[in-house]
Amino acid sequence: MKPKVFREMMTKVMPKQDARKMEKHVFRVYDANNDGVVDFTEFMVIYHVMSEGTPEEVLRKIFRVFDVNSDGTISMKEMNKLIKDMYGLLKTEDPNVANKNTIARTAFAEMDKNADGQVTMDEFVSTCMGQAEISQLLALKVIEIFVEDI
Repeated sequence: MKPKVFREMMTKVMPKQDARKMEKHVFRVYDANNDGVVDFTEFMVIYHVMSEGTPEEVLRKIFRVFDVNSDGTISMKEMNKLIKDMYGLLKTEDPNVANKNTIARTAFAEMDKNADGQVTMDEFVSTCMGQAEISQLLALKVIEIFVEDI
């Protein structure tokens, strides 16, 4: 599946404006080998993990949504970019949600356990599995893109 077909699929599952902003982030989850195409195996792996995987497996896959440059960590810049792009989804659910910068700073502070300026996959997973409210909200919003009725 090429990006254009993926875009069409995304617009069927979420409002067009939000789909356009989230498309590249979600595409990264499926495109495991970063070749710019989602093949059948890549698609089925994500489908299986999202529907049958443990919470930890699901979080490890959606980490790629947050890791914009695919370097294995999330920077503050990447967090700001993702929050900017997914803010419409957050605002739809809660019109009184905090502003973008506050959400990004809070989520990053929750996740960056060792305060080194980078969030690793392990930090991401453990934070989302724990009691970190903003991080859980963001993870659930991303999971909702993949799975209905969570």
